[in-house]
Amino acid sequence: MTGRKHADYPEPAYLADEVRSPARREYVGGFAYAMAGASNAHNQIATNVLVALGLQLRGRPCRPFNSDTKVRVRLPFQVRFYYPDAMVTCRPNPPGDTFQDEPVVLVEVVSPESRRIDEGEKLLAYTAIPSLAVYLLVDQFAAGVVALRRTSGGFVREVHEGLDARVPLPEIGCELPLGEVYEGVALGSG
Repeated sequence: MTGRKHADYPEPAYLADEVRSPARREYVGGFAYAMAGASNAHNQIATNVLVALGLQLRGRPCRPFNSDTKVRVRLPFQVRFYYPDAMVTCRPNPPGDTFQDEPVVLVEVVSPESRRIDEGEKLLAYTAIPSLAVYLLVDQFAAGVVALRRTSGGFVREVHEGLDARVPLPEIGCELPLGEVYEGVALGSG
């Protein structure tokens, strides 16, 4: 995240401003941060994830959302809004909302520039969401996904590598084939 910060920015004002803003901004406890643009490869991978999950979820109660939908994270000490690259929720917010509160799956496409935030700040925030079952970190430059899956003992890290790998998502009755995730993407270039 880059850009201007706004101190003591109330959540309702952020949400109202975000609807009118030409740029997307993530919100962390009273501060709004403009988001940097993403590469074509990043966007293609995020789109491929959304399409793969969307096709499998057709006619079922769980719904995928793209990177234009925020997720609200209510931590004990602050509220945050992030724009994940994709998410699935089985109990969506009302249609007029611009965010979701109860994601089951959250997806971030990880690049060297975003790794610190995706594997640090967002990891800690996302895993505090009670409904979250799986957080997927999708590598932008190699066919690989790290799945952080909720278990009775906490989140467990799974690594899925190679274009033939499939990430099981029994929580939503799907799987994510890496061959589809990376379709049309030139791997190894950054």
